Amino acid sequence: MSETRPKLLVIEDDPGLQAQLKWAYEDFEVIVAGDRASAMAALRSEEPAVVTLDLGLPPDPDGTSEGFALLDEIMGLKPDTKVIVASGHGARESALQAIERGAYDFYQKPMDFDEMALIAARAYRLYRLEAENRALAVRAGKDNRVLGTMITAAPEMLRVARTIERVAGTNVSVMLLGASGTGKELLARGLHEASGRAGAFVAINCAAIPENLLESELFGHEKGAFTGAVKTTEGKIEQAHGGTLFLDEVGDIPFALQVKLLRFLQERVIERIGGRRSIAVDTRIVCATHQNLEAMIADGRFREDLWYRLAEIVVKIPSLAERPGDAALLARAFLARFAKEMNPAVKGFAPDALAAMDAWGWPGNVRELENRVKRAVIMADGKLVHAGDLDLDAPGGEEDLPLNLKSAREITDRRVIRQALARSEGNISSTAKLLGISRPTLYDLLKQYDLQH
Repeated sequence: MSETRPKLLVIEDDPGLQAQLKWAYEDFEVIVAGDRASAMAALRSEEPAVVTLDLGLPPDPDGTSEGFALLDEIMGLKPDTKVIVASGHGARESALQAIERGAYDFYQKPMDFDEMALIAARAYRLYRLEAENRALAVRAGKDNRVLGTMITAAPEMLRVARTIERVAGTNVSVMLLGASGTGKELLARGLHEASGRAGAFVAINCAAIPENLLESELFGHEKGAFTGAVKTTEGKIEQAHGGTLFLDEVGDIPFALQVKLLRFLQERVIERIGGRRSIAVDTRIVCATHQNLEAMIADGRFREDLWYRLAEIVVKIPSLAERPGDAALLARAFLARFAKEMNPAVKGFAPDALAAMDAWGWPGNVRELENRVKRAVIMADGKLVHAGDLDLDAPGGEEDLPLNLKSAREITDRRVIRQALARSEGNISSTAKLLGISRPTLYDLLKQYDLQH
């Protein structure tokens, strides 16, 4: 039935050819347009998957200017459309230019209708496959979100998320330990949102504020407490009353100020600078650092009693390199966001980019990945981001494996299976093909290694 057939827009100004082309594309519901205005109207109303475009359109039927202008307009409005361009004018040069501007394919007049029908059918199959992949990516992104916004499929990170969810409803202080760029603030915000606390989530980076200002930032000050204190100002602890205060890089708090913070944690009251009144504050503390606080305690640079108050629950966050498969999941989410904002023509990652991301050590963790994907989306010339766009051209080096062969094989199997699952966006058939094994074998391995998918 015609309503079940995919739509194809034929843009051709010759009435005789229009009739022939309608007959040639019997597997499609054919819509015909004879000029740029009617073509764009049909594109908006019918949203065809495939378009055939004769570059010689009025008012320039003997040239290509109007056809190329229409091609640009189609790609700008609906870049997933598969446009097949036809021209008899400077065929090779026109073909190269059309492909550069986003056309799917090109053929030269005179037309071979059987060949054109095959090209259109192939274009539609690709269109449908890309649409399915986008739908899978959306589902994968939703299925792999924990704590509201964090994307992960790695068991190491899922354990972190489950721990945070379990402690969220309590009032214990939580210490997040992890390298820069691992998502400590995102986890802290997720903890706050899962806690049900009605107050605000307030974050402060203790390393970014000069020592002489940090006390005022945390505890606030009264009017006239020091030069420039022209009004009474609440500190971050007060601003987070009823909510959560996230102290990032807590290891950078000066030793003298640690005493005042400890008093707050013990008594749940503060005094502003220049004030004499004790103010009761109900603020939950979550803190983070990439420093070794235990070594700082041994060196006398961090108070041990403060450590025990801040670290009632300690959560260690794995690096991105310790979360096989997550780089591809996160990269797809970043690409979707940045492409929408900056370069809608970019649709995904080429195989060499996925392989390079799997091999890279990610010393800057998720922040590095986000920055590389953002740059790649801006720099990419075509629809796919390549390894060169990410500035990742070669694997970073061999990893150390356990000496025991059995455990080494298990570690490698787990990593490769998780990477394949992430690359195929959770599709079992595609994952099995990537790994070169059967579906039953893959199911057995998933069960054996207790891997989520």
